[in-house]
Amino acid sequence: MPAPVLSFEGLGLVQGSGWLFRDLDIYVGERDRLALIGRNGAGKTTLLKLLAGRIEADEGRRTIVPGTNVVLLEQEPNLAGFETLRDYAVSGKDAPALHEVEAIADQIGLDLSRGAATASGGERRRAAIARALAQAPEVLLLDEPTNHLDLAAIDWLESWLNRYTGAFIVISHDRTFLTRLTRQTLWLDRGSLRRADIGFGGFEAWQEKIYAEEARAAEKLDAKLKLELHWLQRGVTARRRRNQGRLEALNRMRAQRAAMMGPAGAAKLGIEADDVRTKSVITAEHVTKRYPVTAAESTEGGFRTIIKDFSLRIQRGDRIGIVGANGAGKTTLLKLLTGELAPDEGTVTLARTLDGVVIDQQRSLLAPDKRVRDVLADGGDWIEVRGTKKHIQGYLKEFLFDPGLADARVGTLSGGERSRLLLAREFARRSNLLVLDEPTNDLDLETLDLLQEVIADYEGTVLIVSHDRDFLDRTVTVTLGLDGSGKVDIIAGGYADWERKRSPLPRAGGEQEALLQGPARLRPAARPHRRNRGGDRAGRGGAGRS
Repeated sequence: MPAPVLSFEGLGLVQGSGWLFRDLDIYVGERDRLALIGRNGAGKTTLLKLLAGRIEADEGRRTIVPGTNVVLLEQEPNLAGFETLRDYAVSGKDAPALHEVEAIADQIGLDLSRGAATASGGERRRAAIARALAQAPEVLLLDEPTNHLDLAAIDWLESWLNRYTGAFIVISHDRTFLTRLTRQTLWLDRGSLRRADIGFGGFEAWQEKIYAEEARAAEKLDAKLKLELHWLQRGVTARRRRNQGRLEALNRMRAQRAAMMGPAGAAKLGIEADDVRTKSVITAEHVTKRYPVTAAESTEGGFRTIIKDFSLRIQRGDRIGIVGANGAGKTTLLKLLTGELAPDEGTVTLARTLDGVVIDQQRSLLAPDKRVRDVLADGGDWIEVRGTKKHIQGYLKEFLFDPGLADARVGTLSGGERSRLLLAREFARRSNLLVLDEPTNDLDLETLDLLQEVIADYEGTVLIVSHDRDFLDRTVTVTLGLDGSGKVDIIAGGYADWERKRSPLPRAGGEQEALLQGPARLRPAARPHRRNRGGDRAGRGGAGRS
């Protein structure tokens, strides 16, 4: 095996009153494509920061080939103190050249003059990507790189990484992204690190094999340990098997939905059938929505048509996915369907009995100083879950929490744990309409399995806005695809079904994304010759240590 360009031997880190992990060995080869997998709170982000030299380990030896440029794309880039996204993108000790940043920003659809304080999550993420890639890294550490990105930007990033000639480690909840890009897997689990020379596509089979081996070993141990291990298995492998059955049921529902639809591209679903009419919860008929724009942006008399002549009958129990590039009209369509926004033409009729719960991207209910029990049960020990009382500790366990976290402060939880806590709170409420806006951000893969299970068992109707392709393929019965022109494709099935039938993704406003202009504009920045830099962490002779 060739010598690694970056490694850590005997890595240990203390967090709180104990070791987060200890005696970890990790190495990165020159062309490795590594998926870093682990539950929320396992220490994945911390491990990337250790590899990047951002924080010091309590034990272990970090070794790096001199001149190797290691760049970390953080999950939450800190833009405090910067006036514009351009200022942020060219900042830092190893600041990239402005023309390199501008070239990537142009391809990924980013306006660098945008104010940093008012930039959206997607714009902040694009700025961080432009900054990281323009530094011409030999080792790229990516922490949830697809968070807040639309489908066009994710496609672009996948293409860039496919052409990239260096090594990367990526943490991501996006199964499709991981499956397409990775060739090796690191699994951070219960304080230990395992490595397999398989891409993420083979991870679940490898994981179940490891659990099966541990289960056999547990037969020789005491009953308590055996029960704890079997609970872990039920939380992962058994749930995954149940989800296989749910996927089969989902495919049957899609087939029924397809049979109710007219010819391809028809804009209504079984609208004349009496038995369907009695189940309808939302009916949109010939809906059009426009917004005033500048003369340069207008397509018709100072207005831009966001949604045009859209008709759809949503039935009780439907799972509707809404996809499209940022700015194409996803939020507008969602607000039209939930009655928050009135159409300019046509009608939207909601069932009088509709009672909705909205889970948004902002996680606004989770004040850092609140305890977990305050969020779930107003400080008590019992929570009412859709009419049934449950003890808070038992309910926490259903959402993959340690029951002992009931008195933990929200501010001490990881981003994924906070997202999971919000889901636990909102799913407990009585409702027959669930609206999920980018629900997969910050969730680990096990929590995504759990979320798919909860959605499948939910008796009401679900509206989902998401850029997570695998998640949509596993949950929705109908996909509404927006291309920015005002047209809404209605497809029985998930994201993959829409992708097979759609036109290439345009930029909001109709201009084609750079990723569709051909490979010449997709080339990553050329890797520089290995060189020694003044102040390089590795030193100037031989392998360095930090």
